[in-house]
Amino acid sequence: MKVVLEHLTKIFPSRNKKEKNAEVVAVNDFNLEIPDGKLIGLLGPSGCGKSTTLYMISGLQPPTSGKIYFGEDDVTELAAENRGIGLVFQNYALYPHMTVQQNILFPLQNLKGENRLSKEEMLKRVYEVAKLVQIDEYMNRKPSELSGGQQQRVAIARALVKMPRVLLLDEPLSNLDARLRLQTREEIRRIQRDTGITTIFVTHDQEEAMSISDYIVVMKLGVIMQTGKPQWVYDDPANLFVAKFLGTPPINVFRGRIEGGKLYIGEEAVLETKGAEDQEVYVGIRPEGFILDERGGLTCSVSGIDVMGRDVSVVSTNENSLNPVIRSIVSADDAGKVSADGAVKFRLKEHKVFIFNKETESRVYFGKQVAAHEAMLAAMKAEGEFYAFHEGPLPREADDASKQTQPEEEKGFTATVKKLFGKIGAAFRKKPETPAEDAESTENAENSESADDATQTESEDKE
Repeated sequence: MKVVLEHLTKIFPSRNKKEKNAEVVAVNDFNLEIPDGKLIGLLGPSGCGKSTTLYMISGLQPPTSGKIYFGEDDVTELAAENRGIGLVFQNYALYPHMTVQQNILFPLQNLKGENRLSKEEMLKRVYEVAKLVQIDEYMNRKPSELSGGQQQRVAIARALVKMPRVLLLDEPLSNLDARLRLQTREEIRRIQRDTGITTIFVTHDQEEAMSISDYIVVMKLGVIMQTGKPQWVYDDPANLFVAKFLGTPPINVFRGRIEGGKLYIGEEAVLETKGAEDQEVYVGIRPEGFILDERGGLTCSVSGIDVMGRDVSVVSTNENSLNPVIRSIVSADDAGKVSADGAVKFRLKEHKVFIFNKETESRVYFGKQVAAHEAMLAAMKAEGEFYAFHEGPLPREADDASKQTQPEEEKGFTATVKKLFGKIGAAFRKKPETPAEDAESTENAENSESADDATQTESEDKE
């Protein structure tokens, strides 16, 4: 089932009715086409709007504006129970007093009319789905008698048993430990391939999204930053945010400039930039983009060496780096070339170096990267995949900055009480002054000012 989102927007009103401009734009003009039978990962930091988007697709949240299509059907106004979706929550949401079989069976028992199944058909479908998710041995157990991974499989089975048109997963692995998370995400991928159901998977974990998704949608502040196959997005980020968000260890970012067809970091020319205009830029270099070379253009000061089996991570610093430290992954065979407390020189791999405009943070393509980017776009178009990216400053950044620089004045009942108690406290602290006391306080103030002037004069003489 193909899912199409057109200009989808969700605005939450301010809790304070007097503040009309304090509404929150959770999803902003979201346009996306999800191909039939694919597993799509909505990826982004907390608060980026990915779960809100999922809830609008499910029908749990009505959009402020925009349209949602399942195939050719407009389901924007359709109730959640009539959309044919299966939804799996982060906290499993199983019925604790029911067995595994009863939990999976429950959605089928609520079907009405022509969709109603016989008891034999319901049980047959329950066991088929339980076998698919490999929990058919635990049908008589209750959720409290299962591990976290097994409970998550029950939740997935309950969503699948209705044979949904679209399967929605809202961070289903967040409550699992590292080993279970790895096993369960592999199971989710296997189940999705076996069923062929269009699946939308919400996560903030880039490793999860990149390992199981057919393609990913990277979001920030309710806006699509970039879409594409996971490896393509990693290799060809459209803006600085995407480059920084994807990758472990994270990308190394430097202040730089393009001048005369060359890329400079500080005063060092580190790369040829054929076809790029002269400008101030940010330079992103993947950790695997460094090559140890005594004649290399980039010089860094080594602060440590981390051995990671076959690879070595050289930890260094550079005055033009925006990262606290620079991590460069090199072969263990080259570890002997690096002094733990000296300087090191690097040559850079062109396809691992990304340049971004300093003002808009959008990508600046140069050299062979231009042809590689065009080839990627052509391949996506040929495969019928939807490509989108955000160019320029984010819509809400200016608003957020103004809120931080201009603290809001307290209003309402709390502010009134504080002012009242402030006046009462001032009245108790204030003492009645007699003329003599007033004269004495004036004299003390004059003496204090004279002393301050003398001290200041003495300090200036010393300087």
